[in-house]
Amino acid sequence: MLQISFSTQTQPTGGALAILVPEGDARSAVFHAVDKATHGALSRSAEADGFKGKDGTSCVVLAPSAQFERVVLVGLGKPADVDAWGAEKAGGLAASLLSRAPAAALAVGDLSGELAAHVALGAVLGAYHFGLYQKTAAEEDKKHRLADLAVLGEHASVSEALWPSLQAVARGVVLTRDLVSEPANVLTPAEFAERATTLRAHGLEVEVMDRAAMTTLGFGALLGVAQGSANEPRMVVMRWNGGKEGEAPLAFVGKGVTFDSGGISIKPAAGMEDMKWDMAGAATVTGLMTTLALRKAAVNAVGLVGLVENMVSGTAQRPGDVVRSASGQTIEVLNTDAEGRLVLADVLWYARDRFAPRLMVDLATLTGAIIVGLGHEYAGLFSNDDALAVGLADAGAFTGEKLWRMPMGKEYDALLKSDIADMQNISGGRAGGSITAAQFLKRFVGETPWAHLDIAGVAWASKAKNGQPKGATGFGVRLLDRFVRNGFEQG
Repeated sequence: MLQISFSTQTQPTGGALAILVPEGDARSAVFHAVDKATHGALSRSAEADGFKGKDGTSCVVLAPSAQFERVVLVGLGKPADVDAWGAEKAGGLAASLLSRAPAAALAVGDLSGELAAHVALGAVLGAYHFGLYQKTAAEEDKKHRLADLAVLGEHASVSEALWPSLQAVARGVVLTRDLVSEPANVLTPAEFAERATTLRAHGLEVEVMDRAAMTTLGFGALLGVAQGSANEPRMVVMRWNGGKEGEAPLAFVGKGVTFDSGGISIKPAAGMEDMKWDMAGAATVTGLMTTLALRKAAVNAVGLVGLVENMVSGTAQRPGDVVRSASGQTIEVLNTDAEGRLVLADVLWYARDRFAPRLMVDLATLTGAIIVGLGHEYAGLFSNDDALAVGLADAGAFTGEKLWRMPMGKEYDALLKSDIADMQNISGGRAGGSITAAQFLKRFVGETPWAHLDIAGVAWASKAKNGQPKGATGFGVRLLDRFVRNGFEQG
């Protein structure tokens, strides 16, 4: 992970440098110093490129002098409009443009110490690269060499004080991205669970349950999904006790289908390789719990992830099978590719029954229907509690991980009516697919305040955007950490 330092230095001596430039005529002391040292190269390049400092724009000046190998100008937008998310976008863009340099500096001018720290967070995430399996790793390293970044600003001491807390967020996001990026032949349910146990070193209590334990608990829905795979299922419970002793925890639940073939209702071959990231919800919960532990969050929280592989075999679950969930409710499985809700059904019920949490939030790459409705800009938000929904949406707006609340209602329940069981796992048609999935989950949370985040459209990026690389996004770690900070930490 990119290493960050903070300094008030305004006279960079050379090498690779990025300068954040607000929209308008104002230029920082660093800009003027470097422009003078390069005999006006920055001003000339900006003018020739039409660079005005607008949000999301950049201008790269290569070898402007013997001192500087590269200077990158990154637009901040109008100063009054710069918020934490805007600062992170600028930091991410700067880091991506500096990626070939092993070390570099990033001048943030007179940004507040808090915003400068968010620039650093964005830079760490913008510099992220998963290159573990590339045969030409040495060549890839040349493209992604940035290891140390000095953030230069007027309020460096404030940024430095805030950084450990934000660095914990960065580490949680990086862990999530690493997990989602792993191929399914490596990250099996058992391997995922084993990696989760290493988080005990950060102060988390980690409990792993195998097939036998889940059979005893009556996890018929989850185990039905797992029965077609040679890779054994697991459930992991991660606890962080940073709040008042005995106070009910916040519960976060993640879908962890480490590979989803669709089962007997097999998916089309085209794009099936993407189903290695059908465990992104579980990865996000793992990253979030890591963040809470690393920054010693003043809250009690529990993270639960159901880990299975959904495969085709002679032992696989069949369309038409009926399973009994841990809640006692029976489910007619009409489509084995609607498996994530079966996994979540048992884990949500267990979380509610064992921990009696203050609230529950689940995350899942649950439906293609949510992508049809919202594209890749927003995650779908479903909830039985208005205050919880507002708190999550506000946290999403702050972090740039945007949520759009979708409707729920008894009218949709009729679509899940089964002739032979308490419910069926899909509706009879294509209409409202993401909504009926949420209505299904709602049957396992009781009266507990609950929200479901369908992250199918935002867990993976097919191209770089907002200064962040393509691939696993780590969506949800920043959002949920901010949600916890905003409303639930003690002291």
